[in-house]
Amino acid sequence: MTTALSTLCARLCLALAAAGAAVLPSHAQDAPPPVETFFSNPLMEHAALSPSGRYLAALTGAPGRRDMLIVVDLQEKKGKIVAGYKDADILDFQWVNDNRLVFNVTDKQVGPGGRVLASGLYAVDRDGEKLRQLAHRRGNEGIVEGAGRIERHILPWHTFMLGQRGAQDSDAVYVTSVKFNDRGLVRTTELLRLDTVTGRTQSIPRPGPVDGWMLDNAGEPRLAFHSEGATTTIHYREPASGNWRTIAQFATYTDSKEAFSPVGFGSDGTLYVRAQGGSDTSSLYRFDLAAGKIDPEPVLVTRGYDFTGSLVSQRGKLLGVNIETDGLTSVWFDKDMQVVQQKVDKLLPATSNLISPASNPDAPWVLVASYSDLRPRFYNLYNLKTGELNPVGTSREGIDPRRMARQDPVRYKARDGREIPALLTIPAGSKKNLPLVVLVHGGPYLRGNHWGWDPETQFLASRGYAVVEPDFRGSLGYGQAHFQAGWKQWGLAMQDDIADAARWAIAQGIADPKRICIAGASYGGYATLMGLVNDPDLYKCGINWVGVTDINLLYDGHWSFESDLQEDFKVHGMPVLIGDQVKDAAQFKATSPIEQAARITQPLLMAYGAVDRRVPLYHGTKLRDAVKKHNQQVEWVVYPEEGHGWSQPATRFDFWTRVEKFLAKHIGDKAAQ
Repeated sequence: MTTALSTLCARLCLALAAAGAAVLPSHAQDAPPPVETFFSNPLMEHAALSPSGRYLAALTGAPGRRDMLIVVDLQEKKGKIVAGYKDADILDFQWVNDNRLVFNVTDKQVGPGGRVLASGLYAVDRDGEKLRQLAHRRGNEGIVEGAGRIERHILPWHTFMLGQRGAQDSDAVYVTSVKFNDRGLVRTTELLRLDTVTGRTQSIPRPGPVDGWMLDNAGEPRLAFHSEGATTTIHYREPASGNWRTIAQFATYTDSKEAFSPVGFGSDGTLYVRAQGGSDTSSLYRFDLAAGKIDPEPVLVTRGYDFTGSLVSQRGKLLGVNIETDGLTSVWFDKDMQVVQQKVDKLLPATSNLISPASNPDAPWVLVASYSDLRPRFYNLYNLKTGELNPVGTSREGIDPRRMARQDPVRYKARDGREIPALLTIPAGSKKNLPLVVLVHGGPYLRGNHWGWDPETQFLASRGYAVVEPDFRGSLGYGQAHFQAGWKQWGLAMQDDIADAARWAIAQGIADPKRICIAGASYGGYATLMGLVNDPDLYKCGINWVGVTDINLLYDGHWSFESDLQEDFKVHGMPVLIGDQVKDAAQFKATSPIEQAARITQPLLMAYGAVDRRVPLYHGTKLRDAVKKHNQQVEWVVYPEEGHGWSQPATRFDFWTRVEKFLAKHIGDKAAQ
């Protein structure tokens, strides 16, 4: 299925049309976009240039059609679908070399409850030839039709792509193979060098139990790390001898001056790490491998934020760093890339533009991924010689930026004076006294909010609701003090921060104090329930999906399936971050939605997945029964095949339609009358 057309956009569009691409339902200009516009699967999730930069591979999809892998020859202006199946979706891919790719698959038409196969592993040439299965999907099942197989060279189902750029100079690629103990828990992770043509492997010697691996700039194994018993150990593999030596050991969960996270390697073998360096926020540093110490001077400081990012390299050269502060951006060390960024930004002035160069420094193209708060991610190719920008594709169709809502990073003061970062989204054309949804992120110990177009936030704004999303204390990304201030504060100071976001919005004239709803998933669901308990006069209703309803249940189980929480985290991490079951028993009871269920009197929408391995259905049913004894304003839904979140478009359509009706009833325009 090959076409030769004048522009890349036309080539990709033709390939999609030939595969039966569907169009989202149209809608009148005065009506809000339908729920499907926001919550359908993305049309394009991933694109990458080949090592030479001559070829572009991308995952493409459409409503009602399986995701496929397409490769475009940018020089010959020809595109071809190289992998696409009736019973599977392409999940991810990476280039092995300029001629060959590896990929895995999934089934996006069923949820976790109906999914019995793993992702497998396959390899194919860029022209669609020499397709070979490299790893099973489960046992001996799941052979993709047409994939050549030699039984003794097919790896077990627990073999996965490493997701890091290899040497790209042969048919080999590094993959990981997870090993389990007698209880089915992960014991260690092996690293294998896999020949994608023959299927043969070579195991890389490891220094002991390993959780993760890191390749260097040349694509060779250089780091191995492992956490056990509240201690993290990092090992370094000597380039000359291949021997391992320990370069660092530090506390995993408590504050440690020696702690760091590897970021990547420069072309000269320099290891770059993220570390505190005696400051509240982390920065990018060099690590002295000979001395086993972090250099005293940082390479890059992101003031007001922890360093979060990745190195951008070509073979033999470190070009810059992708970072996240208010939003995603790039800091270029290379002067030529600084010029390229300026030219691209001039062509695309309304978006944040992330540039990905090919491995070969002589490649004529760079890939540009662009986004904003008003536009979902879309892709272009920029020609370094001509300055021409060619459209590749977009993650979503049917989104009119003129009808989307602006999203602004804000900061407000909590009641104890702590500054809390948040995102504020106000419906297009609206100004004051709006119904407000306080949307609480899960985790909770992560950075929950990221500036940019988001389906949940934009859907709510399209229905007329202002949305505030606080990164309450305990959230990552804003310094160690902000993180540690949230330790053992479930239902306490963390909860106060969330309520203070709503009160801040009222004081600013943004929110109607009589029309505020709190909502969230996982920890956000827990915070929703505790918000109804602690602040009944502030919140008129609550929406909890897959939410924790009792901290003790995180420890004690009631799982229908094996929990996906690691035992090491339950033993060493949870007592530090959340609390100790014995020492903090009274606090756990006071901050348990189940124990405090009698205080939940507001309307409540609850939704759970029947096969959730993180927060099992028991959390929801026990709270539902406790609340319904005195409060009949409880709406309840269970999605039989879903886990910890909604993987199926049909589930997302149903759930957010329920959310729309629930909000309209309780804080919408009719509720204000």
